[in-house]
Amino acid sequence: MTADSLSAFRAPKFTPELVADQLRDGYWLEAPDLNNDNKPDLFGYGLRLGEVYWYQNDEKWTRRLVADKIKMPVGADYADVSGNGHPDIILCYDLYGPIGTIQDANTQGGKIDWLENPGSPDKDESRWKRHYVGRATGMHRLRAGYFTQTERLEIIGLPIVAKEDVHAVLPVVLFTQPDDVHTAEEWPMTVIDDCHFRMIHGAEKKQGLIPGSDRESLLLASDEGVTWMFYDENKKEWIRKLIGTGEVTQFEQTGFRGSGDLNVGRMGEDAMGYVAAVEPFHGNTVAVYTKAGDGRPEDVEWNRVLLDVYGDPNENGEGPGHQIVTADFDGDGEDEFLVALRGPWPWQGVMYYKAIDLKNGVWAKWRVSDESVARIATADFNGDGRLDFATIAYSVQNYYVAKDAKLMVYRNETDAQ
Repeated sequence: MTADSLSAFRAPKFTPELVADQLRDGYWLEAPDLNNDNKPDLFGYGLRLGEVYWYQNDEKWTRRLVADKIKMPVGADYADVSGNGHPDIILCYDLYGPIGTIQDANTQGGKIDWLENPGSPDKDESRWKRHYVGRATGMHRLRAGYFTQTERLEIIGLPIVAKEDVHAVLPVVLFTQPDDVHTAEEWPMTVIDDCHFRMIHGAEKKQGLIPGSDRESLLLASDEGVTWMFYDENKKEWIRKLIGTGEVTQFEQTGFRGSGDLNVGRMGEDAMGYVAAVEPFHGNTVAVYTKAGDGRPEDVEWNRVLLDVYGDPNENGEGPGHQIVTADFDGDGEDEFLVALRGPWPWQGVMYYKAIDLKNGVWAKWRVSDESVARIATADFNGDGRLDFATIAYSVQNYYVAKDAKLMVYRNETDAQ
């Protein structure tokens, strides 16, 4: 969209719906169709209780406990690991030691499990069966997909801290699906990078970015900034493209630099039209990266435009920003992006950004939610053809505990084009 087309501009409209309130803790949220009824559901959890719930997309968002007694579950993804046609939950856990902060990585933890979906909410199975995948110290994020080939599911594990130091170099590891996922004691693991990343906080997988390939690639937010990482099938090696170094002016004050979370946005035919980021770790700044010229994304230089600063860093050097989500909410073929802000007020809720003039860094912005947000999940929850979004509050001991923590769905009622 350019300035000349402002007459066709449509403001976003979302109607909130309460799924659950008075959450005892909150952190992660995803929106797969867990019972294959063609209606996206939700699963979510916090870090403290170790309880994973799924919320069925029915008239009352029926809640079911699928796993408990998991020591500090952190990042998650989902995929059909078992092969029964139902998405399973994959999560990492046991990240920290007794102190419970990033300064206290558990050198025996950082484990990954997949939780086997029984296939029906009516089955008399109070808990989903847990299967072990593997571990690496400091495991904080994971992404499941097909990154180097398309025959076996792969899980990329991304630690946030090393055993030596919070800001030490981290190994990025890849687990490959074994022949029998039900009986395997552990998945084969390879280290795909061990010398380029520190403090990886954000990781997103995207399909369609690698020219001529349907395989997925990674966008990473770390101390180094914003990095696109993909496997080159011809060279048989992983390629890293540093898109930008992120926020670097706060380092002396906060000890953090680079990027905290990110996502890539499509603009028409350009699958990698821009990259939006919240910076640095648990940062207070929102920036957008756009290509400085024509050419392939891995070859061109990228420009950074600072859009907003949400408050000052707190006593721990942290701001309210936690996640970036990109999607085409208004159906015009161009992705908008959402920023999750945990709080405190007024730096709380979801901010919605729409490109007015991408080349010149002009964006429109609205607040579309007032609740504390740790994570956002997108899906068409009511089947009307428009993307909705859901949020879970950020309520994590030793970091930030939201007041009146809630799980919410926001129905998209933006006027059709």
